[in-house]
Amino acid sequence: MHIAGARPNFPKAAPVIRALERHGVAQRLVHTGQHYDERMSEVFFRQLGLPEPDENLAVGSGSHARQTAEMMTRLETYFQDTGPALVVVYGDVNSTLAATLVATKLAIPVAHVEAGLRSFNRAMPEEINRLVTDRLSDLLFATSPEALVQLGNEGIAAQKVHFVGNPMIDTLLANRDRVEPATIRDQLGLSERYVVATLHRPANVDDAADAAELAKAMHGVAEQIEVVLPLHPRGRHRLAAAGLFPHPGIRVVDPQGYLEFLGLIQGARAVLTDSGGVQEETTVLGVPCLTLRAETERPVTITHGTNRLVTRAGLADEVRALLAADRRTADWPVPPLWDGRAGERIAEVIAEFVGSR
Repeated sequence: MHIAGARPNFPKAAPVIRALERHGVAQRLVHTGQHYDERMSEVFFRQLGLPEPDENLAVGSGSHARQTAEMMTRLETYFQDTGPALVVVYGDVNSTLAATLVATKLAIPVAHVEAGLRSFNRAMPEEINRLVTDRLSDLLFATSPEALVQLGNEGIAAQKVHFVGNPMIDTLLANRDRVEPATIRDQLGLSERYVVATLHRPANVDDAADAAELAKAMHGVAEQIEVVLPLHPRGRHRLAAAGLFPHPGIRVVDPQGYLEFLGLIQGARAVLTDSGGVQEETTVLGVPCLTLRAETERPVTITHGTNRLVTRAGLADEVRALLAADRRTADWPVPPLWDGRAGERIAEVIAEFVGSR
């Protein structure tokens, strides 16, 4: 049983579901409804060819505690009614934590796709979700060598851990020929010279002073190059209140579908983000990335040379230097096992695990 609930889960789950179909493994897909806006979830099912969910819990938004508790309550009933042999969770969202806790207490094994990522910042809710999920999981699928090392450092039994590569990159590579940068650029009325920004982390947008500093930094970027900002619903009000927009150099647009967003990235001179997955997508697409955070749980993007951590105060200068260098990284080799076959590797392990039980 696959548990998905938020936009980042869907590209990770799609290749695993398809590969398990080829192994003849009976599957169910549960959508918790953590992301419920059409542009944040349903469009992904259409574009990625995912099956319609067998169950949509329609949990919706709320505080971390209320949202997680509601998911746990509904998942407990569903697991008891259906009796899955294995629960597969993805990434680090609240849906992942809720399903892991419920399955473990019902003695149902858990597989965690994207295990071992650590920011070492427990102020991030996602970090707590990662730590708890990895500690309780029976199968841990790592996307990078650094994740393998971290799981070993934490004492996770080696026989539980499998280095499989990155299934989100499977989805990117499978759809790369469908990505049309010029089309989305024309649809949004963008120039050929722009950067993409994605900003939603609490550390950047929740505190009024932080949001105001971010707005000032983004204005410094917009004086150099057009900025297109697909804005997560969570941050729109706060960033507007902070004075980020309206601004003549900043184009605020609604969240984009999967293919449209990849088109935006591929056509950009650079990407400014506080998102985790975007750091990985830019690494494969060969677009320089500047991450507005003090740390990242995806250090492979830093060591690979495609991503840099930057401060709000230094952002405008970093963008100026990057634009002057006109650096693209498309010809660089990708990290190990980011080859489009992670879903197949995961499916092989899962098929053997459930078969043995």
